[in-house]
Amino acid sequence: MIPFELTILGSGSAKPTLRRKASAQILARGNSYFLIDCAEGTQLQLSALKISPVRISHIFISHLHGDHYFGLIGLINTLHLIGRTMPLHIFGPAQLSEIMYLQLEASETKLRYPLFFHDLQADSKNCILENDQIEVFSFPVLHRIPTWGFLFNEKIPKRNIKNEFIEVFHPDLNEIHAIKNGSDFIDKFGITHDNYEITYQHDCRSYAYCTDTAYFEDLIGYIKNVKVLYHEATFMANQTERAVATFHSTTLQAAEIAYKANVGKLIIGHFSSRYPTTESLLDEAKTIFSNTIAAEDGMKITL
Repeated sequence: MIPFELTILGSGSAKPTLRRKASAQILARGNSYFLIDCAEGTQLQLSALKISPVRISHIFISHLHGDHYFGLIGLINTLHLIGRTMPLHIFGPAQLSEIMYLQLEASETKLRYPLFFHDLQADSKNCILENDQIEVFSFPVLHRIPTWGFLFNEKIPKRNIKNEFIEVFHPDLNEIHAIKNGSDFIDKFGITHDNYEITYQHDCRSYAYCTDTAYFEDLIGYIKNVKVLYHEATFMANQTERAVATFHSTTLQAAEIAYKANVGKLIIGHFSSRYPTTESLLDEAKTIFSNTIAAEDGMKITL
């Protein structure tokens, strides 16, 4: 199975600390590397975790608060300095391209590689990227300024042939190809073997990223049954009024969204700097959704 792994680069909120950088993640499936948000310090985290920025093909920026994109212009410039030639695609709010190009123009920087910006649409869930392996959707969340979440769905792979069938019937290469594409198999005695009896298929993996957002039940429809959900939990439940005022979520609210959306696993993050550790936040979230983990900088999660 092709590796599909999430790396947390930054798990903190607006104010970075020595322990937690602000929001950034790498989602890697095989040779495809996606950067989700790009706060100040993202390049240092990539270097510390030995992830080459050259491998990043697409960047997804959730919104224009600094703790989610202030590292982007630095990364764009670094890729230029180290001689990148491969195109870079950036998905984000409509103003993002203007902000980036203004800085490049002010520094008289002419990039060595093509840079493409794709504006996000705030009306509903939209497919923004699709190839033969994965599809990516954006969807609106509820924050003080226009903000988006992202859903990454693995495409349904071809079926795998059961080893015991191969050992008994020894299909040739053409027959193997046909079976993997859904055909039944007719043996030398004229007996038909149903494709679903001689093959199996891995479950498709999926990942949803939801930050920053207040409690927002519309999310449930956008992320229903996702395998792994990252949902911000900036505050504990005793700070609910603060969460409402700042359009953020509490641990219990994140867990409730995970429960109602029937997700497989919940990752909470975007923690306020008031919390030196995550133990109390994690314990609180688990009272509603037991399969919860707390994001930590440098953490790797296999999907």
